[in-house]
Amino acid sequence: MRASGILMPVFSLPGPFGIGTLGKEAFAFVDFLADAKQTYWQILPIGPTGYGDSPYQSFSAFAGNPYFIDYRLLAADDLLTADEVPAARPVGPIDYGALYNERPVILKKAADRLLAAPSPSYEAFCEAQSFWLEDYALFMAVKAEQGQAGLADWPDDLRCRKPEAIAAAKQRLAGAVDYYKAVQFFFYTQWNALKAYANGKGVRLVGDIPIYVSPDSSDLWTHPELFQTDGQMHLTQVAGCPPDAFAADGQLWGNPLYDWPVHKATGFAWWKQRMKHATSIYDVVRIDHFRGFESYYSIPAGNKTAAGGHWEKGPDRDFINAMHENLGEGGIIAEDLGYLTPEVKAMLSASGYPGMKIMQFAFDSRESGNYLPHTYHRNSVVYTGTHDNVTAEGWRTNASAEDVAYACRYLRCQPEELTEAMICACLASVSDTAVIPLADWLHLGSEARINTPSTQGSNWQWRLTCPLPEALAGHIAQLTMLYERAQ
Repeated sequence: MRASGILMPVFSLPGPFGIGTLGKEAFAFVDFLADAKQTYWQILPIGPTGYGDSPYQSFSAFAGNPYFIDYRLLAADDLLTADEVPAARPVGPIDYGALYNERPVILKKAADRLLAAPSPSYEAFCEAQSFWLEDYALFMAVKAEQGQAGLADWPDDLRCRKPEAIAAAKQRLAGAVDYYKAVQFFFYTQWNALKAYANGKGVRLVGDIPIYVSPDSSDLWTHPELFQTDGQMHLTQVAGCPPDAFAADGQLWGNPLYDWPVHKATGFAWWKQRMKHATSIYDVVRIDHFRGFESYYSIPAGNKTAAGGHWEKGPDRDFINAMHENLGEGGIIAEDLGYLTPEVKAMLSASGYPGMKIMQFAFDSRESGNYLPHTYHRNSVVYTGTHDNVTAEGWRTNASAEDVAYACRYLRCQPEELTEAMICACLASVSDTAVIPLADWLHLGSEARINTPSTQGSNWQWRLTCPLPEALAGHIAQLTMLYERAQ
């Protein structure tokens, strides 16, 4: 079935609270998608962000981001008073430091009101999410007690979860634990309402989950046996990508690597639980760095760059079979970008999941893979670019003259028409699904880039600062119908 969608992070939505939220602007964007005859809204990971504010470095593989909670919805539920809702501020780039200082103060007021008389829906939420919620809340409470220190810097008895230390922490931090549970209830109440609204409008949500968890996460803390550690919660090997034409030193992500033999011995129980959760909150799940299931790049912990790593064999078909057994064979997008070996391609083929095609890569002379549109097959998802790419307009103005000229020859357009030509090539392709970042529909330049891999300081901050043009939904709808992707 041919379909299309738009990539737009929740945090990039407009709104009055310094970051996109799950409030009326999110509902308005769903209306826009429906008017534009789009089937999918693809977002980035929605977990609570940690180091570097990256959604791919979250404190939990299951929790939601408190920054996305909309104060107005809390007020509508009588959990905040009107004067406790902050005054609207101009829409601009996200200041995560300001959010870090403001959010807990306001959310604490709402949590106190909820906890003074817990509702049946709150009790039901805690019971349904008990497989992760209590551990996450205790992790966050200890982290706050430790001055927000990373897990690696906690006292040994807490870091290594000595039973007596954990029992004492649960008693000592009971109030804080309840606060973090209440905040998750707020998030998921608002998230579920948004998803129900989107589905009612014929819009399906495409979520994104990182393959790895953060080194500073409740997942590592509560399940260290599932990761490559020294038995004292110290990582022995970490994740990343080898050097290539885009990064001379490679990418040193620093995430814990899985102890795959342990996962296999459990029947991949943790991963089954994680994917069950993901498919309950999203309609489709994109798994980041899917090739890491076939083989993964292993870097000794403590290395300063990724250059000293090596490849290790992953679970491959055993993992795929477990996912099919748990979820069936649909509802997954495999992010298969990067260094692809014949073995990775065979695993992807065996999975049946669609891989990804990036239009920018088709014309980038640094990219060794073949992403030219005439090579695509139906079981794929094509993008002009992703959150890790510059916008199409930014690519046009920053790529080499030779690469731009090649793209224009291939797409039969003038340079100033290149962004629209790339969009149309995506929509016209045989790929079953085409996803276009909103910034490309708006022809925005490099200022709208969301992330530059292997850099810090200005990522994950872009927001839509002006109203969408009135004619844009109609324009998108016309092209969507022209290329027979309207549902």
